Amino acid sequence: MQNAALSSTSYVADRLRPVRIWLYVMAALVLAMVMVGGMTRLTGSGLSITTWRPIAGIIPPLKESDWLAEFAGYKLIPQYEVYNHWMTLEDFKGIFWWEWGHRFLGRVIGFVFAIPFLVFLFQRRLTRDMILPLTGLFFLGGFQGFLGWWMVSSGLTELTSVSQYRLATHLTAALLLLLALVWVARRMRPEPTEGAITRGNVWWTAILQVLLVIQVAAGGFVAGIQAGMGYNTWPLMEGKLIPDGLGGHPEPTWRSIFEHGLTVQFNHRMLAYLITIMTFAMLVVQIRRAGLGGVHRWLGLIAFLVLAQVALGIATLLSMINIDLAVSHQALAFILAATICAYLADMTKTKALGVR
Repeated sequence: MQNAALSSTSYVADRLRPVRIWLYVMAALVLAMVMVGGMTRLTGSGLSITTWRPIAGIIPPLKESDWLAEFAGYKLIPQYEVYNHWMTLEDFKGIFWWEWGHRFLGRVIGFVFAIPFLVFLFQRRLTRDMILPLTGLFFLGGFQGFLGWWMVSSGLTELTSVSQYRLATHLTAALLLLLALVWVARRMRPEPTEGAITRGNVWWTAILQVLLVIQVAAGGFVAGIQAGMGYNTWPLMEGKLIPDGLGGHPEPTWRSIFEHGLTVQFNHRMLAYLITIMTFAMLVVQIRRAGLGGVHRWLGLIAFLVLAQVALGIATLLSMINIDLAVSHQALAFILAATICAYLADMTKTKALGVR
């Protein structure tokens, strides 16, 4: 009986291994999409394509007349009129390719998801309880494409850049998509979860996960209003730990959280401190309680990534937003969030873990 059960488990694991690999590839593609999106944002390229053509847009301009038509569309928006009226066609091509590449990668992700999904359905690798979550992931990815255009459209008529509210929404949705992919993949793993798990482990990790999502959204607001271009000192801002002028946006003052550069950057810093303190408090408690064996090895990696992210964030700030550092900072935030998600998914993989 035991051998038969092991054989059955092995069979299921073998059937699901390609599915798990596919989901991890999807997660890596989403991370690449985020990095290309960061480059697009930081090079000022995000508004270079002023139309949304989901099918026809996959083909870039091939003739001079096509390039001139794209450039003519860009000349009609405020960003060109205010900041980039000096651009030649060759200059425009430099920003066009970043935005086109970002959109092209989004289309690639759609195909890489849809085709294997249909193949796995045909091969009957997916159980009924897997089909609904995977279908939800597909629609979440498609919705992300819609959010991208919704974000771009905010900068085509009145603003010279995209709305920071829409940018933060688009960025946060990308993170949620990545986390969903990691969560589903980790829940499919056949290996049993090792190590004693308390209810506190689960709840504090879930809270840490929520804080990371909020922090990524806060980073979107920092990027959206270029709040990182000011107050490029650390650990003090304007010579103080708590600078004067917080909440300095005109009425209503609550908008300072999203629109006032000093306040937006201060909040981002404070969230970073909170996440760091909470992570190392969790680490110390776990080491004293039972050590970092089994599933809790994730916690050691999370603490390391938090330190690396803090260091990278400080370096990005002091460099006045060096593009390479800024993109790395954004990418590492997503990797950190995915690592926390993997830890949480592994701890809650089954109900038979002795969670108390």
